[in-house]
Amino acid sequence: MAKYRFETDEHVMFRDSLRKFLQKEAVPNYDKWEKERRVPVAFWKKLGEMGFLCPQVEDKYGGLGLDFSFGVIIGEELERVGSGLTGVGLHNDIVVPYIESYGTIEQKERWLPGCVSADIITAIAMTEPGTGSDLANIQTTAIKDGDHYIVNGQKTFITNGINGNLVLLAVKTDPHASPKHRGVSLLVVEEGTTGFTKGRKLDKVGLHSQDTAELFFEDCRVPVANLIGEEGKGFSYLMEKLQQERLVVAIAAQTASEDMLEMTLEYVKSRKAFGKPIGSFQNTQFKLAEIATKVEIGKAFIESLIEDHIAGKDVVTKVSMAKYWLTDTAREISAECMQLHGGYGYMEEYKIARRYRDIPVASIYAGTNEIMKVIIAKNMGLN
Repeated sequence: MAKYRFETDEHVMFRDSLRKFLQKEAVPNYDKWEKERRVPVAFWKKLGEMGFLCPQVEDKYGGLGLDFSFGVIIGEELERVGSGLTGVGLHNDIVVPYIESYGTIEQKERWLPGCVSADIITAIAMTEPGTGSDLANIQTTAIKDGDHYIVNGQKTFITNGINGNLVLLAVKTDPHASPKHRGVSLLVVEEGTTGFTKGRKLDKVGLHSQDTAELFFEDCRVPVANLIGEEGKGFSYLMEKLQQERLVVAIAAQTASEDMLEMTLEYVKSRKAFGKPIGSFQNTQFKLAEIATKVEIGKAFIESLIEDHIAGKDVVTKVSMAKYWLTDTAREISAECMQLHGGYGYMEEYKIARRYRDIPVASIYAGTNEIMKVIIAKNMGLN
């Protein structure tokens, strides 16, 4: 059965195929991956073999040439398994599109086939220890030296930081540019490049199976041929692509909310207290009625937003609204659903416990929710 208005029979078949694959390959192994703090590369390879990596890539580079709607399905089904699979969505819908949109033919031929097969796993490195959402003030520099850039700096909180072997790096090619954002450029750094090292795998509150790391660049020599797009245009590229990134985060939050509602409904119908199901108590009914209403509102909003994005409309304001509201709502729902699970909700063996610790970071990454409100206010003329 189609979930969205825009879904065709092809979408339904694609979702069914992916869900069956994940039930076999991911669901039975997910707890193990959480304990090991990493999704194995072998799983990525299987995703690639099945056509679930970068389906939007043109067929001449090994992809299926599909639109973003198929990426939506992949993101939703991965999120249903667990938020620790978010690195796949980052690879598919966030990093690879930079190469597709701004890369040269030579760069596309060099990297895209590997992105589709998982021979290449990508990461994007924007955040620095002293710079979060303020991308214009990044300190990592890339100074041209002949046919190379000499890169120096440090990045942190990098998704796919351990598994990744190709990093899209935000750097300052002109540290003295005014305004500062005009000095930002994007470089691709490949694993094995001299001067590029990976730091420790960061120990996070949630998203345990998602590998997050620090990256270091010390006199790292990156070929000028690895520049994505034009020098000094990196900030504008980031601003353009951050809209899809924020939409991806919003979709994941909505999916998590739907999943939590589903699991909690099932729990309260079977769990008994004082001789009857806890779902028969008025407080439980009211709480779940409120949650179900928020989920339905979120679904309607995200569906219209996906359609507008695919149609190429300007969704900057609405995507900022969706990113902040849906992630905040998911966090509220996680707390309510954990409470309805009682003591069992605090046990790791129950999925709601994992949701409770995985969801809060969605309000932080891809631009904090406070930044989303700044964008909304600015676009309302409140300068």
